[in-house]
Amino acid sequence: MTQSAQSAGVDSYANMIELVSDIARALVDFPESVSVEAFNEEEATVIRLRVAASDIGKVIGKQGRTARSMRTILAAASMKMKHRFALDIVEDHSTQA
Repeated sequence: MTQSAQSAGVDSYANMIELVSDIARALVDFPESVSVEAFNEEEATVIRLRVAASDIGKVIGKQGRTARSMRTILAAASMKMKHRFALDIVEDHSTQA
């Protein structure tokens, strides 16, 4: 992979992290407690979204519809990049809301 292709890949991963972060911050009551980190696994990148305990329901939504929608958007963007992304939503116990 060339240097420019590698930097484009890194920029794309950063864009995916920013996308998830922006969507989550728009949904929650405590946007300052939203954090997103990415972990490379075998064939995919796992994006871990961490939100305040009081905001977990807002991110998941009724019957998981909001979380499913976020995963659908991530999957659509993943197809364009030809790299698989997975979204994990985690409750942050350190944040006292």
